Amino acid sequence: MSDPVSKSGKPLGPIGTKVLFENDHIRVWSVELGANGHQPLHEHQHPYLIVPISEGKSVMRWEDGRERQLVDVLGEVKYREASGGPHELFNLEQTKFHSILVEIKAAGKSA
Repeated sequence: MSDPVSKSGKPLGPIGTKVLFENDHIRVWSVELGANGHQPLHEHQHPYLIVPISEGKSVMRWEDGRERQLVDVLGEVKYREASGGPHELFNLEQTKFHSILVEIKAAGKSA
């Protein structure tokens, strides 16, 4: 199996720094960036939740030049669809960026 690439042929990296947990329904990532750090080009295949572990500002930048400014606030969980295509994440702070990203792979059984 070949490594994933974007439509423009650029290699795609992992969603986060490391996988903390995974089963048939979810995958939990730790996303950690150093001061002014950078998460390489990646693409989400599943909707996901962002749970900030640190506060700060960052920017998502897509291959086509679109940008989304982000502000992480402790205790504020965000839901995002897996749309928009490949993008990078840039930490705009002089401090460490850390969040937990929970990919929703499949719906669980209802009670």
